[in-house]
Amino acid sequence: MQRIRLRYTKRGRLRFTSHRDFQRAFERALRRAEVPMAYSAGFSPHPKVSYANAAPTGTGSEAEYLEIQLAEARDPEQLRAVLDESLPTGLDVIESVEARTSGLADRLQASVWEIRLDQVAPADAERAVVAFLEADTVEVERRTKNGLRTFDARAAVARLETLPARADRPGDGGCAILRLVVRHLTPAVRPDDVLSGLRATADLAPPVPAAVTRLAQGLLDEESGTVTDPLAPDREAAEAAPSTAAELTAAMAPEGPA
Repeated sequence: MQRIRLRYTKRGRLRFTSHRDFQRAFERALRRAEVPMAYSAGFSPHPKVSYANAAPTGTGSEAEYLEIQLAEARDPEQLRAVLDESLPTGLDVIESVEARTSGLADRLQASVWEIRLDQVAPADAERAVVAFLEADTVEVERRTKNGLRTFDARAAVARLETLPARADRPGDGGCAILRLVVRHLTPAVRPDDVLSGLRATADLAPPVPAAVTRLAQGLLDEESGTVTDPLAPDREAAEAAPSTAAELTAAMAPEGPA
């Protein structure tokens, strides 16, 4: 069986798609594209799809990952194209590689987020960032299915900085843009938890909801605070050896005349 790893996006209005909604849409796309999926055993077989660390509902993302298992080998790029065509615009499959290594989920150690704060002056955001980073702990509260939970948002933040505002969405009251690198810990610290921490440490309270987008996730370089591409090991392994699809094609090719 062949395993394929996909990178997909949540853009525009589709950022409000829940993970369950995406699962339904993706499984419909698999059927529409006639992908030869491998299925689980038992009384209720389901396609073998592994989802990894989905972004919260309401946030955009350029770096969502999943893995599928096929009953028949397929070319990864051709598979990407037919799946992308079968999904609604905004849920875009932008990369596909054959899984030649183990542990994709283990490589998703941290995420890079961009947080756009309309009607917030960059100087005010910078002061809040400094106060947050100088704090040893920043306790925030989040309501869960088991009630209100308090935890430290500071420990998960590997990097937090302000960036120059872009002119793509001008506003009357200024705009601050934050770049956040957050470790994937337990309990998970989300961008809205960091915003709660900025409110707690520096009374930063944006008048309109923040626009949040995940730019990347992968292995964390603690020294530089950067996040590396989790699919790079699979690409490197594919360059060193032919893919399953290529092997299958070569095996089925008729031999030439002696």
